[in-house]
Amino acid sequence: MDTRTPRRRVGRAERERQILDAALAVFGERGYQAASMDAVAERIGVTKPVLYTHFGSKDGLLLACIARARAELLEVTATAASSAEGPEEMLRRGTLAFFRYLERNEPAWTILYSESRVAGEALEGIRAQQTDFIAALLAAQQPDADPQRLTAWAHVIVGACERLALWRGGARTVTSEQATEYLMDLVWTGLATGHPPDARMGS
Repeated sequence: MDTRTPRRRVGRAERERQILDAALAVFGERGYQAASMDAVAERIGVTKPVLYTHFGSKDGLLLACIARARAELLEVTATAASSAEGPEEMLRRGTLAFFRYLERNEPAWTILYSESRVAGEALEGIRAQQTDFIAALLAAQQPDADPQRLTAWAHVIVGACERLALWRGGARTVTSEQATEYLMDLVWTGLATGHPPDARMGS
């Protein structure tokens, strides 16, 4: 009589989550180029063809990891900002959530910035997503402001956050809270003026 416990059937969504978790772990440990699909499959106890069935290739697996991170990043920053009472607190909480998310998910972001051949377009997608999100936050607080100016501010904020995040990667003593304060020190000085006049050439 066979007394072995039957293996539980895993649904597609759960299996994909397991694969992405394993891929991020393996990519983080070995680097993307040195990581193999065999190592990812072994990590969760499936055959390599299962990975190809879900994601097509190693590049496809990396892009899926980034897509999940992109969705998670928007969720955590939006949730943080939604609980704020004013524009300064909204920006502060959203920025802090950004830095904390990157800190918790460092392997994914290390891979993202080191694998520009595969991830370049995905990285631009994340920048565009966060820029649109921040521009919308600013517009909600300053509905009469020039939309182009708000978009420009959003690009500045996203660029500053990205550079601070990369700097923090080498400066391990800088906390998420400190990085947020550094950004607010610089950025909020301009935003707090309210409705700056339109700048015109020759004025």
